[in-house]
Amino acid sequence: MKHLSLAMLIAAALALVGCNTVKGVGQDIQKAGSVIEGAAKK
Repeated sequence: MKHLSLAMLIAAALALVGCNTVKGVGQDIQKAGSVIEGAAKK
């Protein structure tokens, strides 16, 4: 039972880290798009 609880805790931690990473990549892409859009307007 302890092994199952530990495995579930590790899986949950990895899922949270993965979500934050994907969110960060999305924000970086959005910022890059804004910079390109601003350059195109000039």
